[in-house]
Amino acid sequence: MAKSDIHPKWYPDAKVYCNGQVVMTIGSTKPELHVDVWSGNHPFYTGTQKMIDAEGRVERFLRKYGMSSTQETGDTTK
Repeated sequence: MAKSDIHPKWYPDAKVYCNGQVVMTIGSTKPELHVDVWSGNHPFYTGTQKMIDAEGRVERFLRKYGMSSTQETGDTTK
């Protein structure tokens, strides 16, 4: 049997606040949760995130450390 009086109180209708507004209701061990970021204002979920040019970053790395297959060899006698 489980011990009694050792578990925290469960709040099945805990409110989640972001910027002073209730954004959702969840179950929690606290009656109110205050968050800075949630799925409604996170750039990944809202589609406003910046896309990073990963290929350009890789090419720049390879050029910097001399591993690029497209770097000039200086040999013009081909």
